Amino acid sequence: MTERTLIKNLAAASDGPVSVSGWVETVRDQKKVQFVVLRDESGAVQLVHPRVFTDDGTAAVDDIAETISGLAQGTFLTASGELKHDERVKLGGVEIKVDALTVAAAAIPETPIADDSGVDKRMDWRFLDLRVPKNALIFRIQTTLEHAWRTYWVENDFIELHTPKLMASASESKAELFEVEYFDTKAYLSQSPQFFKQMAQPAGFGKIFEVGPAFRADPSFTSRHATEFTSVDSEISWIDSHEDVMRLHEELLVAGFQAVKDKHGDEIKALWDVDVVVPTTPFPRVPLAEAKRIVAERGYEVPRTDDDMDPEGERQIAAWAMETYGHEFVFLTDYASSIRPFYHMRHEGDDSLTNSYDLIFNGVEISTGAQREHRVDVLIEQAKQKGLDPEELDFYLDFFRYGVPPHGGFGMGLSRVLMLMLHLPNLREATYLFRGPTRLTP
Repeated sequence: MTERTLIKNLAAASDGPVSVSGWVETVRDQKKVQFVVLRDESGAVQLVHPRVFTDDGTAAVDDIAETISGLAQGTFLTASGELKHDERVKLGGVEIKVDALTVAAAAIPETPIADDSGVDKRMDWRFLDLRVPKNALIFRIQTTLEHAWRTYWVENDFIELHTPKLMASASESKAELFEVEYFDTKAYLSQSPQFFKQMAQPAGFGKIFEVGPAFRADPSFTSRHATEFTSVDSEISWIDSHEDVMRLHEELLVAGFQAVKDKHGDEIKALWDVDVVVPTTPFPRVPLAEAKRIVAERGYEVPRTDDDMDPEGERQIAAWAMETYGHEFVFLTDYASSIRPFYHMRHEGDDSLTNSYDLIFNGVEISTGAQREHRVDVLIEQAKQKGLDPEELDFYLDFFRYGVPPHGGFGMGLSRVLMLMLHLPNLREATYLFRGPTRLTP
């Protein structure tokens, strides 16, 4: 049996015997010749089978022809035959004259989704939706992006962690916790690895990262929210302020975007008409209060009274950053302590502000970062101010009772980065299997 060749490698192969495996994309069953477009994970190729006729012009018995006539879109098969280079063939400049076909798994003829199906219908049949090259490419890009990030971390002596996702108490807001039965007690699905990535600092790890699942019981139906998402987290010791965290964040994103542009830039341009722009450093930085003034001068008053920026405000400040700096990213800094978690360090001399930031990318917030409060007495007081019981946080506070260096870090949504990089309409497109308030399948 001829060894399987990936379709992307056919152009560089010599004419002669070849075997390919994949699924049927289209069939043209003509009177004198049959054409099948076969696709695998790397590309598509045209299979050709001339029909066989007897001397009197009638069709001869032909098992291959009968097999092709019965093929449904999506059928998985192996085709063996003669590879021929022909520049007239639009699909890759090669075709295969079929000698043998082996059907591995036949598909049902009726396809449940079409090109114009809505996103929810497509999510119902996600495994079929992902056969579309444009949709599959998203996850090749994701792989390249994560690999570049991990390479950056490893080359800079970071330690990778895998923190538990079952928690005894909240790491963020109790209002957004999923509660689960846990033997004779209750447990909660982790909203973030916050407490555990901080634990690595008194452990002496210095610099850590994690890419893993996080859960938020947030009943939002927007294009940018999910109840389960992949969180990209990093934490570092011995910082002077959140400026050190922002610098790490910038370098990581530059490494990732450069890798994506180098490997997939041409495909992204061809399929989405999007240019992947590797951001320059430093990213623009704007204190939140100033950002609100800028937005107001642009004609939009942020209506929120909780000292935060709303989605339209994020879009407006992103437009300003693009107009002023030609930059797709902008850091909003110095958030009010009233809306930040108890563990964010506050400004020296101004308890109302925190050493924290949100990172806005193409008009949407993708990350929150901060310098953490490492003084246990201050932490306890800030927890009380937030209405939290220090006794319930005792395991966390113990991290700080035995010495901990000044530290900080960030958490970032992977799917949001992909969505905004590719200018996709919603998070569902950039998530392998989306989970939201009304979706738990497939």
